Amino acid sequence: MNEQYEPKIVAFLCKWCASAGADLAGVSRLKYPPNVVPMRVLCSSRIDPQFIMDAFEKGADGVLIGGCHTPNDCHYITGNFKAYKRHLMLQKMLEEAGIESERLRLEWISATEGRKLAQVATEFVEEIQKLGPLKR
Repeated sequence: MNEQYEPKIVAFLCKWCASAGADLAGVSRLKYPPNVVPMRVLCSSRIDPQFIMDAFEKGADGVLIGGCHTPNDCHYITGNFKAYKRHLMLQKMLEEAGIESERLRLEWISATEGRKLAQVATEFVEEIQKLGPLKR
């Protein structure tokens, strides 16, 4: 029996935009893989790097960060800039830890973009499936 690998994805989503986009995807009955487990945070800048490392350590094969639509639209003004810089740093940390940087993805998704959230989640699951399980 040849079973297809199903990755575990943790998605840290900004309360104001990306998480609301996930809610819109749900009420619009847009489908995306159940592999993606959403975690609502107040702002993408509030995601401590340790949260990302813990997610990988505790079994996640990929981590998605979703923030307000564009850096100029952040509810906390500079939150997206901080998240972007942190994302670059985390990619380097992951590589040093022997984890492919492609397993961490940052996306800007507005509250009205339920379709984009579903598309990004689907694409990310497919990308992680190609990478295969994280070697721990």
